[in-house]
Amino acid sequence: MAKFVTIDGHKLPKQGAFILAPNHYSEIDPVIMGRFMWGLGRVPRFLAKGSLFRIPVVGRILTASGQIPVEREGRGRSDAPLKAAQQLVDRRLAVIIYPEGTLTRDPDLWPMRGKSGAVRMALESGVDIIPAAHWGTQKIMARYSKRISFFPRKRIECKIGDPVDLSDLRGRPIDQATLAEGTARVMTAIAQLLGDLRGETPPAERWDPSKNNQKETGRFE
Repeated sequence: MAKFVTIDGHKLPKQGAFILAPNHYSEIDPVIMGRFMWGLGRVPRFLAKGSLFRIPVVGRILTASGQIPVEREGRGRSDAPLKAAQQLVDRRLAVIIYPEGTLTRDPDLWPMRGKSGAVRMALESGVDIIPAAHWGTQKIMARYSKRISFFPRKRIECKIGDPVDLSDLRGRPIDQATLAEGTARVMTAIAQLLGDLRGETPPAERWDPSKNNQKETGRFE
């Protein structure tokens, strides 16, 4: 099995709404981060496509476990992030959102350029966005792999950071410039936490798939 080690876990609020924004480099990451959050006394929630809630059995499980549906109807920017943000506040939930939107394309598994969904939700809901990083998950399930290996025993570490300071962005129009600035701060915070876990200095700039001819498939933006 795996040994889970949390660093600065006291920084995770025991109650109230917040967004946890971790790095993402393995398909098993949601399970790993859910395990860490559960161990710190909070029930992990994720955003899920609204269509999943209409599937028999699956929908009941998602609803019962408190997951948040996000509808993507119509063209252009929908009000899905706003509705999801309101649920976050009303239900005082702790929600995990991967700001990269998909597995990092960085060759060395550093966080890549982020998407705007997490910061948009934080600004629209007024809740904190807390960065987190984990390392060691790739020993259980490598990036792009379908093979899972728990033996020999693996050590997975997670470090929780302080809430990202977005105070100067609140009250400003939530436009592309504001979202880009906030997202850059979040990704820098995540990269610094990961650097601490790895004992390395993260790259000064985030990997940009669009500049490296790589396909990017986001889940929530």
